[in-house]
Amino acid sequence: MIQTVAAAMIWLLVVCLLPGFRRRRDHSVLTAAITIAVALMLNIDQVYLGFDSVLGGRNFVDLLSNISMVVGIYFLSRAIIRAATPDETLEKRDTAGMILLAALIVGLAASFSAIVTQGSSALFMVDYGDQWPAALYSSIQFVYIGYVVSVTGVTCFRFRGDMLRPWFRTAFTLIGVGCSFAVLLVLLVLVMDVLHLQGRLDAMRAVSPIYDAAFVAAMTFLCVGLAIPPVARRILRRKQSSTEAELVSDLTKIWEKTTKKRQNVRLVRDTEMLSHQDQAQRLHRMLVEVQDALLVEPGLGSSLDIHDLNVMNAAENYLAGPFVGKVPVRRRKGEQVI
Repeated sequence: MIQTVAAAMIWLLVVCLLPGFRRRRDHSVLTAAITIAVALMLNIDQVYLGFDSVLGGRNFVDLLSNISMVVGIYFLSRAIIRAATPDETLEKRDTAGMILLAALIVGLAASFSAIVTQGSSALFMVDYGDQWPAALYSSIQFVYIGYVVSVTGVTCFRFRGDMLRPWFRTAFTLIGVGCSFAVLLVLLVLVMDVLHLQGRLDAMRAVSPIYDAAFVAAMTFLCVGLAIPPVARRILRRKQSSTEAELVSDLTKIWEKTTKKRQNVRLVRDTEMLSHQDQAQRLHRMLVEVQDALLVEPGLGSSLDIHDLNVMNAAENYLAGPFVGKVPVRRRKGEQVI
């Protein structure tokens, strides 16, 4: 049941990320989310047993699921750290990290091959966790995950205060909390592995509910934290679009009134051509032309009433805002990642 809920949360995150697919230049988070979602889905009993029967009933699906998980965690961590830190050197290829990931996958495959199994098992570690190769198989994976998420969590907490947008600060705080629960999850897995090897099954079962709670908490905080930026961007974009449309409509009347005698110097000769441009760009160009007209012919100012002046002031304030048509310089690369 827990695996089903976790897989559903990750797939919901994928749904949140998909609408901005074409706008984002970096698709690391989406790719990682899909990879992790596949890994969790393969752990659902019915899915696991169905796929494993196709592969000969040798539990290869468990290995495939764990490899997908560590690959997804690696790329998710890289994307989050890249988004959280201003260090542009992180844009370079992480050769050491890729080598470590490759070595981990080899280690997982090698330890898995030494486990003695007897047919498909949807409870792989419960059934075979009393074997040393199985304990090693689990420990290799979770020690790596623990290392990666701990570094990611520390980075999120360290740089969250530098984010200019409030929803990014909230998102990275939640991601950091999720990473903290993930570290707790790793520690619980290692404890259960040791208890299983010692044959202390009652103690292992006593730890299991805490593991379940930590797992759900980690997935919830991570998914919510990762979903906030794309959802917030879409809400802001819609709000900006509505505001810009209203300002353009109001300013068009002033623009026509003040520049009708200056057709030869208009950057845009008619409103039809103007309508094909970006809203913010249209607003800016019309405002500049109005201001130029008033500068060249000060007498035009008498044709503007208080409403017109308020519209111009509102347009100026809007265009001077920190998030209109641009990304804050400090976070230009990072905030585009998530």
